[in-house]
Amino acid sequence: MADDQSSSVPIRPSPSRRRLRKYKSITDIINNAVNCAVIEHDDYNDTVCDQCGSGDRDHQILLCDKCDKACHMTCLRPIVVRVPIGPWYCPACSDQPPPIKSFTQTKIFDFFKIKKCTASAVKRISPQDSRKRRRRIVHHKKRRRLLPFTPSEDTERRLEQMGSLASALTSLNMEYSDDLTYSFDMAPRWANSAMYEKGGMQVLSKEDTETLEYCNSMLKRGECPPLLVIFDSCEGYTVEADGPIKDMTLITEYVGDVDYIKNREHDDCDSMMTLLLASNPSKSLVICPDKRGNIARFINGINNFSPEAKKKQNLKCVRYSVNGECRVLLVATRDIAKGERLYYDYNGYEHEYPTHHFI
Repeated sequence: MADDQSSSVPIRPSPSRRRLRKYKSITDIINNAVNCAVIEHDDYNDTVCDQCGSGDRDHQILLCDKCDKACHMTCLRPIVVRVPIGPWYCPACSDQPPPIKSFTQTKIFDFFKIKKCTASAVKRISPQDSRKRRRRIVHHKKRRRLLPFTPSEDTERRLEQMGSLASALTSLNMEYSDDLTYSFDMAPRWANSAMYEKGGMQVLSKEDTETLEYCNSMLKRGECPPLLVIFDSCEGYTVEADGPIKDMTLITEYVGDVDYIKNREHDDCDSMMTLLLASNPSKSLVICPDKRGNIARFINGINNFSPEAKKKQNLKCVRYSVNGECRVLLVATRDIAKGERLYYDYNGYEHEYPTHHFI
């Protein structure tokens, strides 16, 4: 992460003080869970974790509802970040990836709200404009301008890529969104003002803003970045490149519901992203992709405590002021080969998110 760039980091997820929406802490979930067996300190004193062989009670241990094996939540791969509500099965009893749902082209278009665009609906880039754009990029190469992603040329391949994302979102009961969303019971849009950022926020340049808008227009007409969402038995859902990606390519924007940090301090969502760090903490905002989101929801973080894991990082997460609003972008930090998985640093230089259990 460049020194002159503001790092955006997922934070440890607070019960909402608002009457219409309340978020439970992990402690509340543990105390009220009916079907999931959680070992307490006084129960099963001789029980040990099937993964590490330790009976350490500093971390919660789950009991399999099928074979009664015990596992620390932090020893499981992928890590279980919240106590399951309902039956839980150990890896041996549930050694099956989530089912991959198939989507027809019509269903994909409906899921991603893709419409047949007319010339007036989407600003098409003419060959002349395209050449001018390339000249601008070459001219400003030393200034490290963002590059738009390059969609796969094969339409069938793009449908497969979008289908993998639709399947992953559906499995989490999430809706697709390519923009930040604001609800009446969370933070209003006017609260997302870059002027509140403590110390100020870097402004996205005019050229890079054009790149962001161009990428958004491609998404709206079904031209997605060359990425596949796959399921890994150790990492869970993860994202890999389905084609070569150049350094400084704009991969995606981190989106979801916008809420105040004060409402989410003890929330059990594991994918929150800092949006605004205000001088007045009550005005600080986070992005919560638990109900709505895009492919950014499935891009994993590196282990900050492992030199080998740090070598896997190929993206950076940066917060920008775009037309006065805070936005979070994921950008390639080097050339990425087809088949390579995408990773970024959840912490940047702030080291607030515990990543020592990451692969």
